[in-house]
Amino acid sequence: MATQDAKKNETKNGSSKSTGSTSRSSNGRSSGGRNKSGSEGGDRSAFFGGSTGALLGAVVAGAAVGLAANRGRKLLMQTPAFVSGNWDDALRTEHKMTLALFDQLEATSDDAATTRAGLLMKIKYALSKHALQEENVIYPVMRDANEAHDADELNGEHGYVKQFLYDLENMDKSSPDFLPKVGEFRTLLEGHIRNEEDNIFPRLRATMTDEQNRKVTLAMNKEGLKLA
Repeated sequence: MATQDAKKNETKNGSSKSTGSTSRSSNGRSSGGRNKSGSEGGDRSAFFGGSTGALLGAVVAGAAVGLAANRGRKLLMQTPAFVSGNWDDALRTEHKMTLALFDQLEATSDDAATTRAGLLMKIKYALSKHALQEENVIYPVMRDANEAHDADELNGEHGYVKQFLYDLENMDKSSPDFLPKVGEFRTLLEGHIRNEEDNIFPRLRATMTDEQNRKVTLAMNKEGLKLA
């Protein structure tokens, strides 16, 4: 009986040792698996984090280049006004440039509808920028100089300029009525320009000091850059 009991105890102890070994082996594998998984997760995090940082950097750099290019374009579009000197000389330069576009438009034929549309778009842009400069700077200066009547009259003529632009934009560009409408528009515009260049601008300029002239020129160019 004693011998049988001893054998049973040996068998039981061996089984217990085997179970413990198996458990430790299992725990070791589990721990190792977790460490490996954690390491892989960290690698993936570092990889994606680096890619995201590079992507964000590229986006920021691209935006900066775009802003710089846009500013350069604006300065280029306003260059004729800048190099003309004083505000009145700059406006005269813009008048000449706009009438040159009318020359091109009036030289087109009825089968050049696309060319007409493109030139009309350029005229609209030129006149919109020009009007913004006058309405937001020059005409207010005129009112401060007791020239409110003339300022309001000129501002009212801008309304007819916009009306002509609207009508021409909505006309069939290949219509035989298109160029006669352009001619009417030019007649109005040339009368407006002559009044400004021969009467309004010289009279207003004569009331200004050099410092006032400098400030008005700077303010007008700032307005022009908004639509450049």
